[in-house]
Amino acid sequence: MSPIPPSFRKPPAVRPGDNVAVVAPAGPFDRASFEKGLAVIRTRYEVRYDESILSRQRYLAGDDERRFNELATALADPGIKAVFCARGGYGAMRLLRRLAQSPPPAKPLIGFSDITALHQWLQSNGMASIHAPVLTQLGRVPADHPARLFSLLESSAPAEPLVGTDTYVGGTAEGPLLGGNLSVLTRLLGTPFMPPLEGGVLLLEDLSEQPYRLDRMWTHLELAGVFRKIRGIVLGQFLGCEPRDGGYTAAEVLRDLAVATGVPCAAGFPIGHGDINEPVGLGVRVRLEADAARVTFLEAAVSPDRT
Repeated sequence: MSPIPPSFRKPPAVRPGDNVAVVAPAGPFDRASFEKGLAVIRTRYEVRYDESILSRQRYLAGDDERRFNELATALADPGIKAVFCARGGYGAMRLLRRLAQSPPPAKPLIGFSDITALHQWLQSNGMASIHAPVLTQLGRVPADHPARLFSLLESSAPAEPLVGTDTYVGGTAEGPLLGGNLSVLTRLLGTPFMPPLEGGVLLLEDLSEQPYRLDRMWTHLELAGVFRKIRGIVLGQFLGCEPRDGGYTAAEVLRDLAVATGVPCAAGFPIGHGDINEPVGLGVRVRLEADAARVTFLEAAVSPDRT
């Protein structure tokens, strides 16, 4: 019997001119790239942030207390209609235990990479979210690229389909799109912050991981039974993952791993750490047509209801 996929609540839609917050729950960043990203979202929304967002403590954007308070305040403020993350890096996982003390409010959270930890927290609470460029990436994308993100946040219509480049395992699958960064996702296995994956379509991407590490993380998912629960696999970008000694490619390794699952899988979707990182809703029902390397979105990422 095919597993029954979970259903996820959609946060209310954002409107042009709404107040939105920018937070840094993970790694630090330079002001120049931050300002470029701010300029993009300021064309659409009123942006709020605190100057302490530029804090640095080793590999973090300030200590846990600063980062948690900033994020928790933005999430709890009813006047803030969406929360944009400034950067990934590392650090979001360190906030999960405290975040779990209260249920998340219904508002879009936008980011990717290390922000996968926050997406999984939201999905474990039954809430959809937005896998999309962080601010420091948003400032360097092509000029027309943010239009898809704004539409995803504001429209009650499903997003336009996305097309990949390769079919690894043929077939069709439907279910909620789940996942994100492979490295972060595997670190949440066995924790309360991993959402139910039954019946889902799993999105995976990563950066600067050697093929043997990709194999190890993928095998971790396999040993945990993940590929027996999901219906399909969508592979985004795996940049900087080529072996140091050559002789084979990261794509060949991923293809072999995917084939072993027997689950419909397509690869090469423009999602991840490249200059093109197409926004998608997590917790949103999709149809994966692996033979055509195509993902069709079956519902919107937000709800029109603002009551």
